[in-house]
Formats: sequence, C-alpha cells, structure tokens
Amino acid sequence: MKQKVLITGITGQDGVFLSNLLLKSDEYKIIGTSRTGDDVGLRKKLHCLGNDNNSLENLEVTKCNLQESVEIENLVNHHKPDYVYNLIGPGSVSQSVNFPFESSNSIISSFNNLINSFVKINKFPKLFQTSSSEMFDDKGNESLSEYSSFNPKTPYAISKMYCHNLSNFYKEKFEWDISIGILFNHESEFRPENYLLTKVINTAIKISNGTEKELIIGSLDLIRDWGFAGDVVKAMVKVNESDSSDDYVIGTGKGHSIKDLIEVVFDYFKLDFGEYVIIDDTLLRKDEPTSIIADPSKINQKLGWKSETSFEDTIIRCLDYHSK
Repeated sequence: MKQKVLITGITGQDGVFLSNLLLKSDEYKIIGTSRTGDDVGLRKKLHCLGNDNNSLENLEVTKCNLQESVEIENLVNHHKPDYVYNLIGPGSVSQSVNFPFESSNSIISSFNNLINSFVKINKFPKLFQTSSSEMFDDKGNESLSEYSSFNPKTPYAISKMYCHNLSNFYKEKFEWDISIGILFNHESEFRPENYLLTKVINTAIKISNGTEKELIIGSLDLIRDWGFAGDVVKAMVKVNESDSSDDYVIGTGKGHSIKDLIEVVFDYFKLDFGEYVIIDDTLLRKDEPTSIIADPSKINQKLGWKSETSFEDTIIRCLDYHSK
C-alpha cells in the first residue's frame, strides 16, 4: 500500500519540486492542497521537470483553505496521511510587511488548524514544518546554526517563530515526530515576479529588448545564502523520513551579495549592469539584515545532505527558463 503524503501549499515552488521528487518513487500517493483546487499550473510545471502522465496518477490536488478549520479537518479525516509537509505561507516577506494582519493570520491560523485536525483524530503523522532564516538575529557575517539566537522583526518572521515554538511544544506534549527545517533563501524558475531574482531577470530581459531602461534596487551589498529549491526539498525528505525528529538549518553555507546576483544575470545578456542599475535605499525594509548565511553542519553530518547546485548554476537555470 502506498504511503499517503499531504503537502500544503503544493502549487508554490517548493511544492512543485517536492512533488516532482516524491513522484519519482511509486511508494507515495500525494495529496496537495490549494485554495482553488486548480492543478493545471502545477501539472505543467511537473511536465517541465520531466514527470510523465503515469507518475501524475499518484497526485491529487484538492481545494482546501487551511484557514477554515472544517475544511482541513475533513481532508485530514478522509485521507489520514502518513507524512505531512507544511509549506503554506504568504507570497513574500515584503507582502507580510505590507499586509501584516492578513499574512500573520494566514500562517498562524493555517498551522493551528492543521495541527488541531490531527490532534482531534488522535493521529500523528511524521510532519515537516517550514521555519525561516528571517527569524534569526542579525549577526553580521556570522554563519547561523540551530543554536543561533532568534530575533524576528517582520510579521512573517514573528508568525514563523510562533509556529516554530508550537511545533516543539506539540512534539513534546504528544511525543509527535515533528521536524523543523529552518530554510534559507532558495530559488528556482518557478519563483513569482515579486521575488528579487525574478524581478532582476525580467527587468534585464526588458533592457536587452529595449523596452526598459533601468533596474531600481534597494542595495547591492546585502548578502544572502541563495540555494536551489530542488536541493532544498531533498533535505526536507531526508529530515522527515529520518529515524528521529529534529530541527535543521537548510542552506548552502555560502553567501553572495545582490551585486553578485545582478552581475550573473546581466552578464548572461552581455550587459554592463553599472549602466542600468539605480540604487534607491527607500526600498529597503527597516532593520534589513546585512548578511544571512547558513551553517548547515548539522544536516551535513547527521543526514549526509549537502547543497548540490551552485549559486551561478541556479541563476543560469532560471535565466534559461525565462528567456525561452
């Protein structure tokens, strides 16, 4: 009998790559949630990643708003999944700043409803909860591990911190096999337009076509740990299928500046970025961390996971996709 896997937020980039990875095995039946229940976009992306129609027979996308407790309770009670990956969240950190109540409520109420639906039926599947590097205190150039201090400063990070702490509470209270992945920045060709990399790529395409004259950016100096979503979901599966639950930092361990990112993109189009980039520091959030770099030593050593795709290869992959 196939193991049932519930993936919330399955139509996001992580949901796409996680589905793609799990569908390569015939061991799983995947149930994904989306607000609309529309799986056309998801299936197109899975086809882009090489999944055929036969493997997609093990995929079911269902309409479910996790902010509605009855909807998720009915879903959980019907399927009784063996594994859960809770990937739901707002579109971006900046979205949470612009719409703080809506974003916080979405993250927290969805988490509470999901957890409570399992508690009610006394079933406790292996659960992977996504936390965020945005929760960490700004330590300058210091790499961040599971033991680094937290100091969330955005509605998104504060909400993630709430779910992070409650996950560990439920883990102890019910002896529940809950693991937490503290995810650092990771990208792919399926990122929406409101994310930095996609914005830079789309603007560079327009500049190369002569339909745009400049790229306006908040800073060139901020440093982030940019990984590839396809690598990150491999870590998720290793964590959730490991013998014992734990918390893990998931990142490459390497930092790159926004300038580095822009240079790779503009070089692709044989453009001198210095001629087109305008700095507008009013675009920066208050208390924007100067550097966020992972220390993935724990997951490297305990589970043997390491990021496989380089920073440059990740960007080139996205460029190739958007330039078609």
